[in-house]
Amino acid sequence: MKKILIPVFALALLSSCDVLDKQPLPTIAPENFFQSADDAEAALTAAYDALQATGLYSQDLITVGEMPSDNCTSTNGDVTTLDRINWTPTTSQVGNIWRDSYLGINRANAILKYVPNVSMPTERKNQILGEAYFLRSLHYYNLVRLYGAVPLRLAPTETGDPSVIALPRTSSEAVYAQIVADLNTADGLAPASNPNRITKGAVNALLTKVHLTQRQWGEAVTAANKVINSGTYSLLPSFKGLFPAENKAPETILEVQNQGNADGNNILPDLILPSPPATYSFPKFNIPTAELLQYADTSSFLAGGGRKLNADKRWTLVGRTNAGRDYASFVYSTNSNANDNGPFVYKWPGAPNAFNSPDNTYILRYADVLLMYAEAANEQSGPSADVLAKLNLIRTRAGLEALTTTSPQYASKKAMRDEIDRQRRLELAFEGERWYDLLRYARHNQAEPGAHAVTALNLIQQNLNRSDVNYLLFPLPQAEINNNAQLQQNPGY
Repeated sequence: MKKILIPVFALALLSSCDVLDKQPLPTIAPENFFQSADDAEAALTAAYDALQATGLYSQDLITVGEMPSDNCTSTNGDVTTLDRINWTPTTSQVGNIWRDSYLGINRANAILKYVPNVSMPTERKNQILGEAYFLRSLHYYNLVRLYGAVPLRLAPTETGDPSVIALPRTSSEAVYAQIVADLNTADGLAPASNPNRITKGAVNALLTKVHLTQRQWGEAVTAANKVINSGTYSLLPSFKGLFPAENKAPETILEVQNQGNADGNNILPDLILPSPPATYSFPKFNIPTAELLQYADTSSFLAGGGRKLNADKRWTLVGRTNAGRDYASFVYSTNSNANDNGPFVYKWPGAPNAFNSPDNTYILRYADVLLMYAEAANEQSGPSADVLAKLNLIRTRAGLEALTTTSPQYASKKAMRDEIDRQRRLELAFEGERWYDLLRYARHNQAEPGAHAVTALNLIQQNLNRSDVNYLLFPLPQAEINNNAQLQQNPGY
């Protein structure tokens, strides 16, 4: 995404990067800022820019989506807290995600308040509003599935007065209802085509996720069908071709646009570089779990170099070498410094300088929609030819045989559920989805005991010997508790 500088007004619409400008910029009241179509466009750019924050898709949201899960582990620095599910109200990621999500919400709220009064073409104005509704819903979705009940702020913060800005928590149910309402509004405003920006496809893909999280199977199927039946999206022929993520139409639905500028806008690939720059000091997650390695032919890791791992092309060697070694696309080094001792993640090939990778970051892609559709349809009605058709698109692209009605995976709802889970895990590995999937499965298990063999609660019990379901949620950041007397901490913290 191209970054621009605009004058600061009370809503702080500048970049959320921690790198500060040395020269102070003028302050403009928000009601004076939104005077023209160009101002509306600048505010929208700032709203998109918030997605690149450290607490969101540049680092923490993806790290949190993988590190506590059964995909990977680490003994390296700060991420060990996530790996061991031992987070506290002062854990950095707990505060970063909260802070940067509300920054994004505030920017979207500013657009929704002021752009309706800007004189500009109605069609473009409606598109901007639709994009802002989507962005607000995306941030609230990330918040509610991690923290549970959160303050629901639907107007921009224009004062520092604590008596005005301090809000109590709103129930998860009400937050989800607002997310759905925002997405339904966005669906009526967003365009079908909008290169590198939010579209109806993105709206309905996110709506599918929201309904799936709430076990609303029929609604999830309906939303996913809108994406599938639009005719806009399809899988790329090669899974390898998805990476690095640089506008990989027609599979891309929404991704964070990065340019690799020297402003620290994307450090995610550098968390897993095999040979990071000397100036790089951030902790990495780069040790595969033994359970994940069961999906591969681990004999491939014999001395002497890499070999083809198995029939699943998602494990195919991709040609990137380091000190004469080939590396697999998914599994990464058994050495905590990610040097020459084994495979590393190749979904993000890395950048010549830390913090500035030009690789885009997927938020939504078509394969995810197909898998969500299959999951929701299977939970709603059990295995069917329709479920098989969607799942087989994923399997055959990966080089696996298509399933049939005589396959063991078709024998029951649970057997199909397990296969869908397996395909989600392989297809979306290290894209920041696994922990959220496990959270969803844990909530499903509470409603339907035994529904899923592996859930976030299983990992909590294994790592901490805690059976407390409270650890399915993050704590609220301690700084927020200290500054807002109306906030009550999540139980267990």
